[in-house]
Amino acid sequence: MAEQTEIRTTERAPAPPPAPPAKSDSAVIRDALGVGIAVGLSGFAFGVTSAGAGLGLLQTCALSLLVFTGASQFALVGALAAGGNPFTAAAGAFFLGARNAFYGLRLSAVLGYRARVRPFAAHWVIDETSAVTLAQPDRRSARLGFTVTGLTLYVLWNLTTLVGALGAGALGDTDAWGLDAAGPAVFLALLAPMVKDTVERVAAGLAVVLVMVTLPLLPTGVPVLVAALAAPAVLLVQGRRERATGTEETPRTPRAGTAAPHAPGDQAAELRHTTEEDRA
Repeated sequence: MAEQTEIRTTERAPAPPPAPPAKSDSAVIRDALGVGIAVGLSGFAFGVTSAGAGLGLLQTCALSLLVFTGASQFALVGALAAGGNPFTAAAGAFFLGARNAFYGLRLSAVLGYRARVRPFAAHWVIDETSAVTLAQPDRRSARLGFTVTGLTLYVLWNLTTLVGALGAGALGDTDAWGLDAAGPAVFLALLAPMVKDTVERVAAGLAVVLVMVTLPLLPTGVPVLVAALAAPAVLLVQGRRERATGTEETPRTPRAGTAAPHAPGDQAAELRHTTEEDRA
């Protein structure tokens, strides 16, 4: 009796990832204009707040033209209005605006601008342009969203800053209007949808607690720096917990004579055995 065994191996090619749905230029422009106009109008509140803090017209407009980071600008003039040290106020604004550098690292790969264009594009790397850009499915839409959002927001923010600074005198006591809360309110409205998982919520909650605890104890502007420690603290705790969990969940070595369980990747190779018996 002769026995013949044929082993055939068939490898299934992995399915390509689904292509992101196409997005029309009009939809990208509509979203970008919506964000740019909504946030750009809040420059009026900054102009009024800055003038109420004692900054001149040229100083206020220079901050919007050259700094162009709304939350940092509000933090700076808010600290100065509360009587804080200018260096402390500037340090708090600097560290608050440093987040844009991390946005830039991500947007550099998404937008793919040439080296000579990047210095000009970097001035528009802020929360709003980053949010619109990263929401696009392809590079062309990302560039369009970044450009429209940045241009709309930059022009409106500076125009409304000028109007607010000029009209601050007509409003009288700017503190009575509570316009200094407009900037943080806009920033929180943009940030809230991004806080989705437990780690982000814990970090945000810890930052709020640190600010509330240190606000009566430390000079103006310093609580913002202290609140920045919330993120690394939460990430450190999370890293330790993941390492401990990974140690506990180490798979046990199978006993002798027991077949090891097949990994999901092993299903990519299919073995088919065909046996034909020929009798002499």
